[in-house]
Amino acid sequence: MKQLLLISLLLPLSLSAQENKFAQLGQEIPTPNEYRNAAGAPGHAYYQQKADYKIDVTINDATQKITGEETITYTNNSPESLEYLWIQLDQNVRAADSDTKKIQIERMEDFRSIDDVKKKSFEFDGGFKIEEVTSTSGKDMKYFINKTMMRIDLAKPLGPKSSISFSIKWWYNINDRMEIGGRSGYEHFEEEDNYLYTIAQWFPRMCVYNDVEGWQNKQFLGRGEFALPFGDYTVSITVPSDHIVGATGELQNASSVLSSEQRSRLKKAAKSDTPVLIVTQEEAEEAEKTKEKGLKTWEFKATNVRDFAFASSRKFMWDAQGVKMESGKNVLAMSYYPKEGNPLWERYSTKLVAHTVKTYSKYTVEYPYPVAISVHSKWIGMEYPMICFNGGRPEDDGTYSERTKYGMWGVIIHEVGHNFFPMIINSDERQWTWMDEGLNTFVQYLTEQEWERGYPSRRGPAYLIADYMRGNKDYISPIMTNSESIWQFGNNAYGKPATALNILRETVMGRELFDYSFKIYCERWKFKHPTPADFFRTMEDASAVDLDWFWRAWFYTNDNVDLSLDEVNWFQLDTRNPEVEKALERKQNEGKNQFIGDTRNKESIKETVNERDSNIDDFYGTRDIYKVDGLDRKEYEDFKENLTKEELALLNSGQNFYELKFSDIGGIPMPIILRFDFKDGTNEVVRIPAEIWRRSNEEVSKVFIFEKEVSSIRMDPFLETADTDFSNNSWPKQPEPTRFELFKKRKTGENPMQRQKRVEEIENRN
Repeated sequence: MKQLLLISLLLPLSLSAQENKFAQLGQEIPTPNEYRNAAGAPGHAYYQQKADYKIDVTINDATQKITGEETITYTNNSPESLEYLWIQLDQNVRAADSDTKKIQIERMEDFRSIDDVKKKSFEFDGGFKIEEVTSTSGKDMKYFINKTMMRIDLAKPLGPKSSISFSIKWWYNINDRMEIGGRSGYEHFEEEDNYLYTIAQWFPRMCVYNDVEGWQNKQFLGRGEFALPFGDYTVSITVPSDHIVGATGELQNASSVLSSEQRSRLKKAAKSDTPVLIVTQEEAEEAEKTKEKGLKTWEFKATNVRDFAFASSRKFMWDAQGVKMESGKNVLAMSYYPKEGNPLWERYSTKLVAHTVKTYSKYTVEYPYPVAISVHSKWIGMEYPMICFNGGRPEDDGTYSERTKYGMWGVIIHEVGHNFFPMIINSDERQWTWMDEGLNTFVQYLTEQEWERGYPSRRGPAYLIADYMRGNKDYISPIMTNSESIWQFGNNAYGKPATALNILRETVMGRELFDYSFKIYCERWKFKHPTPADFFRTMEDASAVDLDWFWRAWFYTNDNVDLSLDEVNWFQLDTRNPEVEKALERKQNEGKNQFIGDTRNKESIKETVNERDSNIDDFYGTRDIYKVDGLDRKEYEDFKENLTKEELALLNSGQNFYELKFSDIGGIPMPIILRFDFKDGTNEVVRIPAEIWRRSNEEVSKVFIFEKEVSSIRMDPFLETADTDFSNNSWPKQPEPTRFELFKKRKTGENPMQRQKRVEEIENRN
């Protein structure tokens, strides 16, 4: 319907600070200070502690027992004196009286099989057995063990800029990961009676002491991972003489533990841009059979790392290649894997390590360490400085599904990527899982996309998080929830923050601003301990983009994105030209739908009274309401005299005005992205910043002017805002089809590679 365009001003709604997503973050984040400044950078008084370790450890391959002795040198760089020190005893999570077991919620319906009951009643003598804690002079030191934490009471306070050295002896039983799970442990290959050890959280480790909360001695309950200080490590690992060991750091005694041939291969690998085998499959299989007696000690050193892990087995193949960094530095990418990992691991693992190191270095900081290692271990994905343990095992016949392949690719990229978050940019995992898992998953997505075009990434693209965000809010936590208290851990700590960063990069900030700011954050906080506030502030400070609304909505609430295009009104300007307007009015009326009664009356009423009697119709019955007379023309001429040429041209331009009304149903304000499709087949994309919602968190409206007539409108046409309901994103309304499956396919039990083998066998027989 033709209307005269009227312009009105919308008055802002009155909102409280709690309701308004655009209120600045104030009490939600700490006040800047001399340790962490308002720009999100370390302040002029920033400090962090240092913990250096000298460790001797032995694996007993007959009893699966680990025995160790360490000397810790702890340097207090804080301005405070410390009366005591806190040590992490993470293995105690497996102790018989562990709180982790006690707080597990259980229901009888969870026990569906004998295996479930066996797992519940499984007994394992887990946890650290601390034999002694002594000073460097050999004097016993007073200590107290509180579950997964040990307090060492000092004879006198450790003052600022002072150091103390002390020793701990311990042992524990290594857990069978296949039986009781865990981030580390052993896998037993029963048929050949061999073991593969992936060893982590294996020594008493210093807690972090910092300006944010003093000692980070929150108990380890199993989910919230680790907060650790940086330091230098010298580690001697004694294992069976035919074992191959991969570890954090650089091997110091290659001449003692490797053959001359292996050393030659390793030297060649360092200069190669493709993997070179240091230990071949044939050599590993021979070691599996012969099982040499005796022991060897492998010695490693690592500088400025926050942890140390290693893997050991006689089953290991080992390959490596060099990775040339932008600075010219060479990194040695390596993989250790048993024959059960092939053909996948020999073909892909080290190449994935090299690719990950290079890609992460581009987006964060250059990889600073000399080696990067991927170790194959069934059903695991876990990270440590310079080394990680990864799953992805083919079938016994060497075939594998696409799911297995992409699962292996993804876990290697993800775990190698953890070298950057949190091993270098060292956030507190015990408190904020998202700061390492979420940021890492985001860069993992970027790395996957550079590995294979169209890589089917599980997390990162906005539309993939929509199902989670539209779910039951009773089981959705804000991202800013402590690691131990999160519902739906994977979606919350990995998927949602990775998606949020992707949306910032693609939609809110743009790639250039985001990439610059993200890299600034990484450079500022490498080898330091950042907090969420440091990340939030840096991203804003380096970009000049106010993101408080984004952090508040995405990180502090469990709201979802659901913007709705509620109403579209089409206007054109009234030209006031009677020739134009009355002709248009005639055309519009003639084009209207006819009432069915009027249509039928034309046939059923043969003649009306006024059709029979000419005296019935008067002036009103005979006039042509669309006729333009002289007075109409004079009034129009008088009207034109008061217009400028520009105003007259505007009235006659034929422009189309579209008033669109939107509502925010989900609670998260987002940019409004619209694609207008025109009747001539062209289209135009319009992007409106999220700040349109700043004075109204429920409803907003916007007017668009086009020379062409719009045929349809689509909101979020590129699936970039994580909108959870597309049924209200279109004009005219476009129903979203759902595929209705009548019959489910039966699983054949074979992967496509196995099927292809059968096809080839049949074809060969024919």
